[in-house]
Amino acid sequence: MNIELKNLKETQLLGAALMASLPKSCLIFLHGQLGAGKTTLVRSILRAAGYQGAVKSPTYTLVEEYNINGQKFFHFDLYRIADPEELEFMGIRDYMKEDAICFIEWAELGEVFLPKPDLIFNVSVQSELRILNMSKKSQKIIKLRWKNNDLLL
Repeated sequence: MNIELKNLKETQLLGAALMASLPKSCLIFLHGQLGAGKTTLVRSILRAAGYQGAVKSPTYTLVEEYNINGQKFFHFDLYRIADPEELEFMGIRDYMKEDAICFIEWAELGEVFLPKPDLIFNVSVQSELRILNMSKKSQKIIKLRWKNNDLLL
């Protein structure tokens, strides 16, 4: 399923719609070139959950943890890992056992150590638009309300 995002406001609205739709425990891989808007989408979801602080890309820290109104979120960025085995050293399996929504940017750099995702978000840039391609990889039922339409992922 492709969704066109014309501006930041639409990305924020989609983030709110996704937050209302995602199960309490969910693994999401985010793919896209540098600057495509992966972190902006995660930021929009976290804002919709009620987070008011700074949301930055975890490019250098590898993971940022958020606990918002009793819901855990982990935001990973694997862009800077040199070897997928680094995920074992950081305890990636422990993070994946948590009852949390996990976002992993650049997941392809560590897929051998990661479980299968529930969702894959591919973000691309076409002219002034961001195109979000969402695909479901699990049996979890996700119903997204977007622009007055109910969409099943």
